[in-house]
Amino acid sequence: MTPERFAGLADAYGGDVARWPAPERDAAAAFMTDAPARAAAILAEASALDAWLDAAPAPQASAAMVGAILAAAPRRPSLWRRWAFAAGAGAGLAAACAAGVLAGVQLGAAATVTKSDIVSAEGGGDAVLAVVSDEDFNLFLDEEAG
Repeated sequence: MTPERFAGLADAYGGDVARWPAPERDAAAAFMTDAPARAAAILAEASALDAWLDAAPAPQASAAMVGAILAAAPRRPSLWRRWAFAAGAGAGLAAACAAGVLAGVQLGAAATVTKSDIVSAEGGGDAVLAVVSDEDFNLFLDEEAG
């Protein structure tokens, strides 16, 4: 550990190495062994600042400030509002499910093509793309062959 790093940690965490981050303590111990005079001077300066800060009175919030903070704090919604929100979300989910089922039924009905649809399209001269089941297709081929 460099002297600059040791001084930076002392400035950030104070003169008591036990309050420093655990990964830094071993390197700090090695620095204190290698340069005891320099480490002692840095820790003494940090400890003096710690003592000065500890002697300062802790700031106290005034009653007016506490009241203003509590007045501005968000309130928990009433039971009625929470119930209405949950019911609305449930109704929306149910409506979305119903719409999905209805769309599926409508698309399924629109995609159903019978043999007569294919036969009538052949005479019209228009090209038709149709989706049919294997069973219907085999019936159509049997009639063409016969």
